[in-house]
Amino acid sequence: MKTFFWLVKREFWEHKGGFVTAPLVAGAIGFLLNAMLIAFGEGHYAGANFHTNFSAAYDSADLAKAGVVVDGLLYGVTLMILIVTAIVVFFYCLGSLYDDRRDRSVLFWKSLPLSDTTTVLSKLASAVIFAPAIAVVVGVVVGLALTIMFVGVASLHGLSAWPLLMQAHPFKVTLNLILLIPLYALWALPTAGWLMLCSAFARSKPFLWAIALPVGTGVLVSWWGLMIGDSGFSRWFWPNVVGRMLGGLIPAGWVNSTSRVVHSSDIDLALHHGDPAAAMDQIGLAFHYSAVTNPSLYVGVLAGAAMIAGAIWFRRWRDDS
Repeated sequence: MKTFFWLVKREFWEHKGGFVTAPLVAGAIGFLLNAMLIAFGEGHYAGANFHTNFSAAYDSADLAKAGVVVDGLLYGVTLMILIVTAIVVFFYCLGSLYDDRRDRSVLFWKSLPLSDTTTVLSKLASAVIFAPAIAVVVGVVVGLALTIMFVGVASLHGLSAWPLLMQAHPFKVTLNLILLIPLYALWALPTAGWLMLCSAFARSKPFLWAIALPVGTGVLVSWWGLMIGDSGFSRWFWPNVVGRMLGGLIPAGWVNSTSRVVHSSDIDLALHHGDPAAAMDQIGLAFHYSAVTNPSLYVGVLAGAAMIAGAIWFRRWRDDS
């Protein structure tokens, strides 16, 4: 475990720009854009009469809706940063095993008492666990900063900030985001496994291998469906094979696999009664983790594990000399 920890730390040191700087820059841009929107609103509508007591002007339902907006802000900012991180991780996985061979540093690492399995798994953990965790931390911090900014502006206009803050659930949102990381890791495993497999076996241009093989296969499947007049398999193949191989790093990609039978009617009922807070509660951990009832998740995990095993084998035996 100590060796594994230092290998992960090595990945963090070598890819600090992607794992840390990119989320920080994305968060700073998001914060700056929102600050510019607020400044524009303040300058454009400076003469409007906003000096109203918040708790007196709004009833409990309005306060609940405002709290949902704040919670949605935390989720939205974190989602934006996770998307940026997903792009970084995509290219990190593509170069994770290829770059060591290209610059010949793999010879140095193989001279150390480090197994190929431990090395590959440390890169996998960095991609699907630690990088998203850093993005979540940055997203929550930026989201809380935006919340404080919005509440501060509201207070300048005589609006009482305390009732709004009481309706928001920043700690619950943060906990939900952290607890969703294991589900994200499982869902992302086929994509990470495929990209690392390409990185391990490609002698050059792993990006082309990673994109051309699944997309080319999808085109052939679609062409065959047109030839025989049945496109049913093609419609299944693109999202379930090509999509899982290339798009698994997209956050919340499992939503279409969640249990609609259990949760969808509750969400629709809450929205019908004008209760967005209840709807937000329904779209919680239970909703997301209902994806584990879908067999496609486990098929993807098994496929990803097999591709990771292939990446380990190629790293052990690939010789580009």
